[in-house]
Amino acid sequence: MSTQPDSHEPHESHEEGCEPEFSAGHPVSPHDEAAAAAAAGGKGSKGGGHSHDHGLQGAGTATGKHRKRLIWVLSITLTVFVVQVVGAFISGSLSLLADAGHMLTDATGVAIALIASLIAALPATSKRTFGYLRVEILAALANGIILGVIAVVIFVQAILRFGSEVEVQSGPMLIAAIIGAAANLVSLLILQAGQKESLNVRGAYLEVLGDLLGSVLVIAAGLVIMFTGWNPADQIASILIAVLIFPRAISLLREVVDVLLEASPKNIDVEVARGHMLAVPGVAEVHDLHAWTITSGVPAFSAHVTVTDDAWNERGYHAILDELKACLTSHFDVEHSTIQLEPASHHIPHAPTNR
Repeated sequence: MSTQPDSHEPHESHEEGCEPEFSAGHPVSPHDEAAAAAAAGGKGSKGGGHSHDHGLQGAGTATGKHRKRLIWVLSITLTVFVVQVVGAFISGSLSLLADAGHMLTDATGVAIALIASLIAALPATSKRTFGYLRVEILAALANGIILGVIAVVIFVQAILRFGSEVEVQSGPMLIAAIIGAAANLVSLLILQAGQKESLNVRGAYLEVLGDLLGSVLVIAAGLVIMFTGWNPADQIASILIAVLIFPRAISLLREVVDVLLEASPKNIDVEVARGHMLAVPGVAEVHDLHAWTITSGVPAFSAHVTVTDDAWNERGYHAILDELKACLTSHFDVEHSTIQLEPASHHIPHAPTNR
């Protein structure tokens, strides 16, 4: 018997079965209550049915909804970046230059969010079957590298300045820093509504919040220099800003590497997923499991599932497929899944693998 395909055709026997209930004994997860509430509200299960939405068409839609807000924040951030760079050269403040670098990385982060909202709408092609979603990851890679380099350069320059006589003009320094802080506050207000709906917008929100802390450090250093004349306050503020930036760069690069190496998403334990799938009546074996991230917020999953001949004939592969997909969506937030089903009589022995 040949392996049945993952069909996209409607089936009369499942016209009302597009929201399959989990079988008795199916493992419970924290997502179950939310899924049940959604179903009670008429929303239905995202994983059931034969439309088999692979989760790519909707990627970035929440970000797209707030695209104008991101454009406003990007314009403000770039403008303040220029103001701070000019102010840094006029005042001789290294901490202000560090904050300008911080502001530039924030602008890059907002630009990444905008790119994500635009490329998600581009259709896939025969050569690029996932479209251009990975462009966001490449942009994040560039952002992480730039962020790390800026942090190291500022830290080294701050250390080299100790012991040297560098006069810092507190007036221009304070003016530029206050403008930066005010701009960050405005940007936070603009992003406030969208950061609860979109991960990309929330990422931009946190970037701006981090830069606000940097501006506060510069203002504090400027006030110390203005009232005491103690110029090393500028170097200390620079070091604190560099220390603030560097962990963000490492964290961002770690996430990028995980995506590029196709590591399992943080919310998906492959062995736990296997256990859930094995709990579906009729499933005899689950192997060749793969879980990876296409781009931020778009996990993917594939597996080869062997079904007993009795269940294949009694339940039908459509009902089993529906429950497996509903399981992955409800328990692991995976909407893009590819599951190959085959009856046990067609099973071909293979070397044990978890991949």
